[in-house]
Formats: sequence, C-alpha cells, structure tokens
Amino acid sequence: MTGTVVKSTGSWYLVRTHAQGELYKCRLRGKFKNKGLKVSNPIAVGDEVKLEPEGEEKQGVITDITPRRNYIIRKSTHKAHHAHIVASNLDQAFLVVTLVSPRTSFGFIDRFLVTAEAYDIPATLLFNKLDLYDQEAQQYLEQVMQLYRNIGYPCYPCSAHTGQGIQEIQELLAGKVTLFTGHSGVGKSTLVNTLVPDLDIKTSEISAFSDKGVHTTTFAEMFEVGPNTFLIDTPGIKELGVVEMQREEISHYFPEMRARLNKCRFDNCIHVNEPGCAIQEAVKKGKIALPRYESYLSLLQNDDSHR
Repeated sequence: MTGTVVKSTGSWYLVRTHAQGELYKCRLRGKFKNKGLKVSNPIAVGDEVKLEPEGEEKQGVITDITPRRNYIIRKSTHKAHHAHIVASNLDQAFLVVTLVSPRTSFGFIDRFLVTAEAYDIPATLLFNKLDLYDQEAQQYLEQVMQLYRNIGYPCYPCSAHTGQGIQEIQELLAGKVTLFTGHSGVGKSTLVNTLVPDLDIKTSEISAFSDKGVHTTTFAEMFEVGPNTFLIDTPGIKELGVVEMQREEISHYFPEMRARLNKCRFDNCIHVNEPGCAIQEAVKKGKIALPRYESYLSLLQNDDSHR
C-alpha cells in the first residue's frame, strides 16, 4: 500500500492511504533510522511512503519512502549538528508574520524565504494582527510589504479577529498543499482556525511575561480542508537556522541578488568587501533593501554554525 504521512510524533506516524483514504498508525522499519542522514526525523509530514499492515487493525509498518519533491528544513532544537525536516512535498509555504506583539525580525523572515527559495517552494507572507496596529504601525506595515512585494513575494495583511484578508487567503489554499508556519505567538493557530473553522486547533494566549508566545502545536499535522486541498500546521518556530547550504550559494537564494550576480567583477564574489561588486553597489543605490543585505551578511556569518 502507499500513502501520505499526515502526522508525526517522532515515535509513530499517521498515514492516509492513497487508495481508500484510510488512516493507519505506523511505525518505522529500523533501517530508516541509521542511513547516516543528519536529520532528527527520518520521516516528515507530507512524505509519500509505502506501508504494510501489521498486527492490530489499521496499524502498519512504513517500509519505504518516495524521494521528496521538496521540503522545508531547519536546525534541530534537540540534536547539535542535526537538521529537522518541517514538512515535505509542498506546493506553497505561508509564513505568518507580526510586526507587533511579538515582532517578527527581518532576519527570521529572510531565513525562511531563503530556505523556501533553495527548495523551489513558492512563499507568501501573511501579516497578521492588523487589529493591533495604530496609524504609525500601519504605515510601517505598508513599507515592509512593499519591500517584499518589490522582490516578488506576495504579501497579505490579515486579522484572525476582524476577518480582514481571510477570504483572499482561503482562495489561495484551494487545490494545493500549503505549509503554515511562523514564530510562536504570531497567532498562527488562531488564523488557521479562522480560515478553517471546523479544525479547532488548540490556541493559547500570548505569555504576557515574555511576549514570545507559548507553543501550542506540538507536532506538524496535515489536514484535508477541501477537495485536493491540504494544510500543514506546524509548531511555532523559535529559531530557523539555514542548513545544507554553502556560503557561496546563499546569494543565489535572494532573488534581487540573483538577478545581478553576473555583473560582479569576480566570479567568486561573496559581496562583502570585494571591488567591483554589483550587489554592494545596488545596496548603496537603494536598489537592494538594506535589511535584506543585513540578513544576507548574518547568514554568511552564521552559515558554519547553522550547518
């Protein structure tokens, strides 16, 4: 039998079969755990797998995994020098962002976008909690959205509480497999519940003490929310280290840099202090936004520790 992994708890996996759409609680055959992969989870939500029924009804063993079309990956929070595959085989990825309570940093947004670029996953930014914005915050939001729209990333302002932007986002989901992710506390679960009311994903009040949010989604999970329409909800991500990426590749995953790479004087230009660098020139002229260039420098600096 074949199926799609719809939930992973690390020790067992829920698989929806392709033929009947039945759910099987599966474990892994041992061989998966020692292929020398530097990941903390050998199987991720979204993986297409082969399984064999075993023991009790609707239980099985995963015997093989189909090569992944793409995936979103981050540093493992538990194992040093390991990565964690958040989800695989995606049509698109939505990053829920807030500029207030808590504020999502440019660095976090750009790390996510670079990861999505690296695996050819179209990314969209959802700017949530509009109901909390005063006039000044609203103007700042417009500037930030314009910055990302100029690069080519769709941006949607929304509010789970007032319903603003909800219908537009619902239309974007139709017929696709979509990953929803974001920092803890950005209101992702509330937004998902508003988009798909019958899911009722557990939500939590922001911790007033830390303003960082409380993790409410413990494991990634895929939900069928319409015909051929799937939404993968993930735990709030505190850190997003970029992995599997060489230093000299990083600029390729910034679209506004990629368009200028062949204009640098040196082929191996890292765009930091080399003469005749088209990227540094574009930053000086305001054609590449300074926060994006700073994110690039930060990635360069951290690429060894995040590998």
